[in-house]
Amino acid sequence: MNCKPLLAVALALALAACSKVTLENYGKLKMGQKYEEVTAIIGEPSHCDETLGVRSCAWGSEQQGITVNFFGGQVVLLSARNLK
Repeated sequence: MNCKPLLAVALALALAACSKVTLENYGKLKMGQKYEEVTAIIGEPSHCDETLGVRSCAWGSEQQGITVNFFGGQVVLLSARNLK
């Protein structure tokens, strides 16, 4: 019996359970917070893009996650998708 698929599923579930991308942590984010304060709450982003001085960072996936826009190093816009 090949246990690799079962191990992969168990690892994925364990990682999902440890995610900081939650509704509770989203509630801790506030306008004006610095990037370092945000990453202390929800961890490092999946990716960031910068356009015209606005840095847009995303945590989680397109289906379930958090997006935060920073201007001058501070939060100016927050959004969330399907958090629990």
